[in-house]
Amino acid sequence: MIDVNLVRSLHQAVGDRLQVEQNRRRQTGMSPLAGDAELQFARAVIVDVIREHNEARLGRGEQVLGSEVDAEMNEAIFARIFGAGRLQKLLDDDQIENIDINGYDEVWVTRTDGRFVLADPIAETDEELIELVQTLGSYAGLSSRPFDAANPTLDLKLPDGSRLAATMSVSARPLVSIRRHRFKQVEFTDLVDNGTMSQEVADFLTAAVKARFNIVIAGATNSGKTTLLRALAAEIGPEERIITVENALELGLKADVDRHPNCVELETRPANSEGNGEITLPELLRRTLRMNASRVIVGEVLGPEIVVMLNAMTQGHDGSLSTIHARSARDVFGRISTYAQQAHSLARDVVHEMTAGAVDFVVYVSQDRVTGRRTVRTILEVNGFDSQSGVAASEIFAPDPQGNAVRVDDIAISRQMELVSAGWQPHSGPGVARWTA
Repeated sequence: MIDVNLVRSLHQAVGDRLQVEQNRRRQTGMSPLAGDAELQFARAVIVDVIREHNEARLGRGEQVLGSEVDAEMNEAIFARIFGAGRLQKLLDDDQIENIDINGYDEVWVTRTDGRFVLADPIAETDEELIELVQTLGSYAGLSSRPFDAANPTLDLKLPDGSRLAATMSVSARPLVSIRRHRFKQVEFTDLVDNGTMSQEVADFLTAAVKARFNIVIAGATNSGKTTLLRALAAEIGPEERIITVENALELGLKADVDRHPNCVELETRPANSEGNGEITLPELLRRTLRMNASRVIVGEVLGPEIVVMLNAMTQGHDGSLSTIHARSARDVFGRISTYAQQAHSLARDVVHEMTAGAVDFVVYVSQDRVTGRRTVRTILEVNGFDSQSGVAASEIFAPDPQGNAVRVDDIAISRQMELVSAGWQPHSGPGVARWTA
């Protein structure tokens, strides 16, 4: 194992030289290094610093590090500057799905085959772990996000698209959980191939997106909601202007320039140390109404933004997409009602009427706890509102014995004409069954 203290020392030397070069370029009127140019320059500086260190060792009559150690040192220093330090090695492992850190020396990883494995420490002390998270918070997202005693929680997207959630002060040791996204750019063909959905479900959802219906994706934590949302967004044409609204940038649609050339990402901003400057999700959602959006995508609905989102869906933002935590497709209406009542004290009937007027389809996705397999289980069509019974909805796709969503033959789809116009070819006849929430 390489000497962590040596990595820290050489990292400081590299950082100092990078800063000197950037200052020189500013003082001489040149543009500061950025992007690939900055990375290439840093690589060259790292090689120089390691070479000079070896020369100094030789001058003292000491043994040099060796080519393999040099290479490992090179990557470690680069990761400390542009990546996630010793955590970067885990992030680069495609066979790791989730990372849970309970203090610097208790690092658990969940592998793609479902195994739970204890990994090597990623820092020397809890203080160094906190420092690592603080560094990540300084550079991730659109604005710096503090992580300290006054701000003991942190949520952000790492450069590779992974979602990080950290906690300190309210726990005995700093806690960090990272959820990897194996599918950064995903299409329905990918989800059909890996068994998440059938081709019939994929065809239906493709038509639902193209017909500009408002869709809410529901599921538990780590069930695949974000991946499914990306696949739905992949069906939006390049001529449309998309605005994504998130607490922490995660979807990454803007990175797919060919598919989404006109995409704007909005991210909430926490308050500063004086308690000022916070920008909330509801505020950002209201701004989208003045930004000429073809579609608005809300990464995750967690509370008071639900009412603004429902209003946006009925005020010109047809074809909006969002995700919500729920235990079943049918639980979505109760969850929406709870959020709205807690935040705005709205009556249950008012919320249900708003929901029925805004949401067209609910797609429920789940993960098998034994195999880890994620599947689309249920698709509901919202049919309307009744003052006695609430939101009326039809279960048009229901789970078979294996948990896969299949078309319910005797359930009519009231929006079938629009779906057919968008390219859907129904395989079953109409019916009359209804479910009421």
